[in-house]
Amino acid sequence: MVKSAKRLTIIDVARTAGVSVGTVSRVLNGNTKVRAVLRDKVQTAINDLGYAPNAVAQSMRIRSTHTIGCVIREINLSALAAFVRAAHDVLDEAGFSLLLSNSEGRRDRERELLARLSRRQADGIMIGPYSPVTEEFDSFLHRLNVPIVLIDRDLPSWPDSVMTDHAKGVRDATEHLLNLGHRRIAIITGTPMLYPARERIRGYEDALRSRDLEPDPLLIEASSFLPDKGFRYTSSILASKCPPTAIIAGGIGMLSGVLQAIRVRGLRIPDDISVVGAGDSELSELHTPPISIQRWDQAEVGRFAASLLLDRIRGRADAEPRHVLLPNEFIARESTGPAKYAGTRGKNAHQVLGA
Repeated sequence: MVKSAKRLTIIDVARTAGVSVGTVSRVLNGNTKVRAVLRDKVQTAINDLGYAPNAVAQSMRIRSTHTIGCVIREINLSALAAFVRAAHDVLDEAGFSLLLSNSEGRRDRERELLARLSRRQADGIMIGPYSPVTEEFDSFLHRLNVPIVLIDRDLPSWPDSVMTDHAKGVRDATEHLLNLGHRRIAIITGTPMLYPARERIRGYEDALRSRDLEPDPLLIEASSFLPDKGFRYTSSILASKCPPTAIIAGGIGMLSGVLQAIRVRGLRIPDDISVVGAGDSELSELHTPPISIQRWDQAEVGRFAASLLLDRIRGRADAEPRHVLLPNEFIARESTGPAKYAGTRGKNAHQVLGA
């Protein structure tokens, strides 16, 4: 008669597998030095007996919960699905669970979520902080006392990080628009205190200056990645005396607001205005016309981030932080076309074409 699973102990598993209690313990704790043949014997005994270790007691003994926390700004962004899925798969293969939290772009909520993960003894945290990194916030992250991998952030510099080359993606997008005759090109993005926004602005300005065009500050809106900001700024700039002929939405959640504002004005894409988005999504692909985008591989970001974190947790990484920079490309689709007043040329980006 098979013993009840409630009464089974690690001693029963060891006896059935024909190994020592220490070997069973090492297998349960994920020790990679256990020989494959012994690990198979232990796993077979566990399956045959129906043994289930006490996860709470186990985590207290080894000071590990096999849980990884991930705090992102907006959990409902479809563009992040590939990142989450890829990170989950890497962690799941290693025996870790992924706990996903939504900060809603709020500084206080972001910190509470991070502190909560630390209190619950998460083994590691992945985060793309929406809060600008001040000295005080840097100290806060240090006090979490847990391995951290930054997602698309370069500050603080002491954790590992996975970033993408937004400067190149936006530089190529801006050059594409310039080649189509656009000179009044607006860009909407987050605060330059955050890496993606800062790099997008750098790529945009580099492309303009390479054509001897001086960027117009009025065409650069850099304050928030939230979708409603895209709608408000686009509505405002399109109603101005000198509206842009092209808009770059420099944030993965901003495209919907930009498109809504253009539709409200009754403008046609790309006949009246060209549009470039950021990040592949169903919206950019299924919109009529499909939207040109600055694109990077979200799944690759997820895989790298999870792998870097596992290396830290397992003590396989050097003391120096590792900063991974992944490619970023511009994909031209039907939402970008010749500027409406392409026949006129100016030396400054703020000059009105056809005026």
